[in-house]
Amino acid sequence: MSDSMRVSIGDLADSSRVDDERALLASLPTGVFVGGEWRASSDGATFAVTDPSTGETLLDIADATPDDGEAALAAAHGAQREWARTAPRERAEILRRAFDLVTARADDFALLMTLEMGKPLAEARGEVAYGAEFLRWFSEEASRISGRYATAPDGRSRLLVTKRPVGPSLFITPWNFPLAMATRKIAPAIAAGCTMVLKPAALTPLTSLLFATVLEEAGLPAGVLNIVQTTRAGAVTGPLIRDPRLKKLSFTGSTGVGTRLIADAAEQVLRVSMELGGNAPLLVFDDADLDQAVDGAMLAKLRNGGEACTAANRLIVHEAVLDEFTDRLVARMRTHTIARGTAPDSKIGPLVDEGTRTKVHELVEDAVASGATIALGGRAVPGSGWFYEPTVLTGLAPDARILHEEIFGPVAPIVSFATEEEAVELANDTEFGLVAYAFTKDLARGLRLSEELDVGMFGLNTGIVSNPAAPFGGVKQSGLGREGGFEGIEEYLETRYVGIADPFGV
Repeated sequence: MSDSMRVSIGDLADSSRVDDERALLASLPTGVFVGGEWRASSDGATFAVTDPSTGETLLDIADATPDDGEAALAAAHGAQREWARTAPRERAEILRRAFDLVTARADDFALLMTLEMGKPLAEARGEVAYGAEFLRWFSEEASRISGRYATAPDGRSRLLVTKRPVGPSLFITPWNFPLAMATRKIAPAIAAGCTMVLKPAALTPLTSLLFATVLEEAGLPAGVLNIVQTTRAGAVTGPLIRDPRLKKLSFTGSTGVGTRLIADAAEQVLRVSMELGGNAPLLVFDDADLDQAVDGAMLAKLRNGGEACTAANRLIVHEAVLDEFTDRLVARMRTHTIARGTAPDSKIGPLVDEGTRTKVHELVEDAVASGATIALGGRAVPGSGWFYEPTVLTGLAPDARILHEEIFGPVAPIVSFATEEEAVELANDTEFGLVAYAFTKDLARGLRLSEELDVGMFGLNTGIVSNPAAPFGGVKQSGLGREGGFEGIEEYLETRYVGIADPFGV
């Protein structure tokens, strides 16, 4: 253990909070949610959801079977026609009520996410605000779905273009943002008039179960949203992807899994949205405001403990400011207390499971074996839970795995550059293209970077780009489609053209 690290994982459960935690967990449904009903899995199987801070079981919940998945899709298919005919304003009001209810229960959602995923409560509260905003944003978009009516260029007919819902959709969400990744998909689908089957990550399904109860309370009709949490993901989702009743697949997760899902979806030319892996570069130029750059790097690197596809995976710093930036970053990261997410002083919670921590440490060890220097951290925290020290690496070899693989942990590898051209080349040297960050006072340079970096999103002098009002998504192997913004609802709409004979009979 680095003696300069602040660790307080011994106080794993503040006694004043234990009763609240138990009451919240006891209030949750534990079944699958099909056709508006909570029920046990078809074979009665359950699985344990654990606290990554302790490894202890939080709750045992139903483990959905392929039969449960089929029943969920049947319910979504059965509800689709009537739901599509629902007035846009009615769908909007349901979403607005859901926004109000999530906001009112922000403390419950934040605590639940902290318990099952590990992030500090302050970050969990931030996710509640972010996730809820998708409900409000798409409540406002529901009544703005539009088409057009026009005269054909030759004047001999009229062109009517309308939008209609795609239809029953399957959502597969990740564990790292249990609320926001659900609302980012569910809200535009509701707004567009689509029914859904949601398969949340087995590591963090509880937030989705709580969210389903909120949507029920908000007035969402039975069958519009169905939830099948399971440890048998492929067995449950595979048949759904091959079922002609399904019209849309939206997945957030690794590129490896995403490419397999795309291949499966091709069998029936299923419409897909894929938000996949990232390897985000963060560029710091010699004219950057270093206070701003360090602030941005802390946000981009340590948000969610580094367990985010938007996390800065590579810090690419101009050689003239390399030493000063590194010293400042080390000093800032050293102040972050490692603790269970419910602890008042927690800044770094546990990683989500043992496998994630093992991979993070393997990447650090590989970098060191290739010649890198550990400027801070570099070790797992002993004891219960899956904690890892905030880590800074310098002097990395170009072929170090950590520069080419998604880290998903609180590790910041720093490399240097001499020219803008070199920085761009280093930044683009990856098969991924989700997001990039850059810090410079030169606006012309910032505009050049916005055009030269091969990414779907770019943060200029900021370490956060995610915003419900903006289109979220990447290029290359980081995915297909966009979520959020005006573009987000289009993922759930089909365009229909009607040709009409000239009404004047010319």
